[in-house]
Formats: sequence, C-alpha cells, structure tokens
Amino acid sequence: MIKNAMTKLGLSLAVALTSIAPAALANSEGGKMPSANTRPDNIASVQRGAKLFFNYCVGCHSLQFVRYSRLAEDLGLTEDQVMQNLNFTGGKFGDTVVSSMPAADAVTWFGKAPPDLSLEGRSKGPDWVYNYLKSFYIDHSRPLGWNNAVFPGASMPNVLWEMQGSQHAAFEPKQKKQEKCSGTPAEGCNNGQREIEVCAPGRTEIDGKCLVHLEVETAGTQNAQQFDETVRDVTAFLQYAAEPAALQRQKLGAWVVLYLAFFTFLAWLLKKEYWKDVH
Repeated sequence: MIKNAMTKLGLSLAVALTSIAPAALANSEGGKMPSANTRPDNIASVQRGAKLFFNYCVGCHSLQFVRYSRLAEDLGLTEDQVMQNLNFTGGKFGDTVVSSMPAADAVTWFGKAPPDLSLEGRSKGPDWVYNYLKSFYIDHSRPLGWNNAVFPGASMPNVLWEMQGSQHAAFEPKQKKQEKCSGTPAEGCNNGQREIEVCAPGRTEIDGKCLVHLEVETAGTQNAQQFDETVRDVTAFLQYAAEPAALQRQKLGAWVVLYLAFFTFLAWLLKKEYWKDVH
C-alpha cells in the first residue's frame, strides 16, 4: 500500500524524452542495454513507482490517458488514498492525470511544454526508460548542468539525484581508423582509403568524445542496489500507465487458453464420435 506522499514535488524543468530517436540499445561499455526486469503485474512495485512518479515527475509531466479512478481500480487503492496521496492538482477522481505546470507557462519558460508520458513505456520500452533514468551525469556545459548517456543532450535534469548521488562521466578520445572510400585526394580519399575518427565499439559519442563509464562520486541517500529498485519501480509504473489493460488482458488470457484447450478436447471427442463407424 502506498504510504503518505512526500510533500516535496520534484520539478523536471525540462523537455525530455522528446521525438528525437532514442540512442541505440547498448550501454557505454558495449553490449546490449541492461534489462529493466520489470513486472507490471507486481502491484507493490507499481504502487511504489506511482508514489515516486507523483512526487518527482508530475510537476512537469502529465499522463493524459490515465485516470485517477483507473489507478485506484488497478493498483488496489481506495479513492481516499489516491486523492490524498497522488492528486496534487485538485482534479476530480474521474479526471485524467495532468501536470502541475500549466502548458502555456511551460512554453513561456522553456520554449516547449514537457511531453506527456502516458505512452512512454511502450514507445521507448521499459529497458530504455530504466537505463535513461540511471544515466544522468554532471555536465557543466549543459544549461541545467546535467547530461544523459542514453539520450545525449537531454534537457531534463536528474530529478532523482538525491537518491542516486552525483554521477560523473569518464571519456576517452576517438580512435583513428582507415575506411574504404571512392573519391579524389581533395575529398580526403587517397588510394581508396581515408582516415576517420570513431569511438570504440559499444562506446557512446557525446560532444565529440567517447563515453567510457559513469561513476557516482558523491553518494546519495541510496546505495546502487536500492537505486536500481527505485528506478525499476518508476519504470514499472510507466510501463503499466502505457497499457493499463495489460493487467486484465494477462489475467483473461489464462482463461482463454483454458477455454481453447477444453474446446479442443470436446472437438476431439466429437470427431471420434463422427468417425467411429468409418473404416
């Protein structure tokens, strides 16, 4: 059950997870992006994720396709629990979840309103969301002082930094490499070869440098394992929000399979009865 919501609202201050295509699903050290290992049917995890979302994200981001009443129904909460702990805008129980930040003001302040996150868990996928939330690092060249290894140039700050701590990035220069080409020496192609500078396989290029790894230099209120669970809970909630019907669909699916198995058995008995006298 969700405890009383914290009083402090984290303000995202930014446009993040926009229409720019996500980075390739690989981590900074090469290989496939680590799995979020989320389970939207783990109601306790989704409840914790809802608590975190409404305390750290809803200040800027809305869930325009999710209603408070649906949250109560799916997450096993009462109307009072939802309205007291998750509703910070004064909306009605049947209303959709809207941001605390008026869209017109957001456009004035930031040039663009922060995106709605209703479908983020499906459009980007839980693995992307999970790793995105873990990959913020200090970058003083950015307007808000933060950058992201999964989504370089993201305008969103790390709203979970108090729990995670402050991460810093280690970079290495690009490597020189020869590649085949067709062109003239004036175009940089000599004897069918030209020199290029690239990052090593699996490295992410950010501002002309190659990211090696991220390291927490200033500890937060949680250790690495605890923060992984925190981000996993937020991701599970966004995955649920992207398709609330998935919980009911999965439950119904088991009964559908049982029905089809029983119907198949009856069809087999009927077939035997029809064909028993045929030799």
